[in-house]
Amino acid sequence: MNWKSVSYKSVVLSGSILFAAAMPTVVTAQAPYKVVDHWTIGGEGGWDYLTADAKAHRLYVTHGTRLEVLDTESGKVVGSIAGMGGLHGVALDPDGKYGYMSDGRANAVVVFDRSNLQKLDSIAAGTNPDGIAFEPVTKTVWAFNGRSNNATVVDTASRKVVATIALPGKPEFPAADGKGTMFVNIEDKNEIVRMDAATKKVTATWPLSGCDSPSGLVMDEAGRRLFAVCDGNKMAVVDANSGKVLATPAIGEGPDAAGWDAKRKLAFSSNGDGTLTVVDASGTSYPVLQTVKTQRGARTMAYDSATDRVYLVTAQFGPAPAATAAMPHPRPAILPGSFMVLVVGRK
Repeated sequence: MNWKSVSYKSVVLSGSILFAAAMPTVVTAQAPYKVVDHWTIGGEGGWDYLTADAKAHRLYVTHGTRLEVLDTESGKVVGSIAGMGGLHGVALDPDGKYGYMSDGRANAVVVFDRSNLQKLDSIAAGTNPDGIAFEPVTKTVWAFNGRSNNATVVDTASRKVVATIALPGKPEFPAADGKGTMFVNIEDKNEIVRMDAATKKVTATWPLSGCDSPSGLVMDEAGRRLFAVCDGNKMAVVDANSGKVLATPAIGEGPDAAGWDAKRKLAFSSNGDGTLTVVDASGTSYPVLQTVKTQRGARTMAYDSATDRVYLVTAQFGPAPAATAAMPHPRPAILPGSFMVLVVGRK
């Protein structure tokens, strides 16, 4: 996603939370999700993805030209890395040492030390690296380049590019299965591509029937399912072995990120219309359990398994300027100092 190009649509929802009629045991023992806190970050500029480090109680938020790092226990900003071109995503190694940012405007993967938030290296990638993920078997970082339609693979030991993989279209968000396979949505072709991390080759291209412009992607590693969020108010549930679309539960409008709760088997979609969709993935019918009212523009998210909380980012907006022939759908202005994290939890 281009961090400056966030489309917002005004949708007014009645009530704070809508429930499905039937709720399985996995959820009935729990209180419903709701917005439990707001953490104001302030500053100016757009935003893109969030990444939660459950073990370290940290939340990494890309905010235009800087990375904001928050303590998830207090909600306070504990540090930042400034001077970037235009950040999209953050990937973390499993050892708790290093982080990797995709800087779309600089066409680079930026390496930083998580202990002191110092920038360590900048590695040339393709054009406009966007989604980014760490692959644990090969210990590589994969940056997916939205304008050059390829993936840059970086060896984390040498911090060198070891492969550039051509893709059939514009890649969006990736997901790794933890066993040496990488997946990525192809937004302009309505597809998912599967890649082998060892050979660094594409091994399958699967059509996503009923899924338009797939963006966010997350994986149930144990159940071998992928959850892709799409335009047209759909989430595509995909068998990660065969590529078959198993279901397309309804979600909110304008989604851009997905989340997965492995313990409770819940899939999440954060939607720009001001909702968070919660889907029960414990069985084969994939019912929507809740539609949680959040805030307009909160279309990217991170799930924190340590706290069972969802973090989303948005801001307050002014009125949109008048439409013109050159700009028929003008975006509303972001009000300075209003950038915030919404915290969704059960209490």
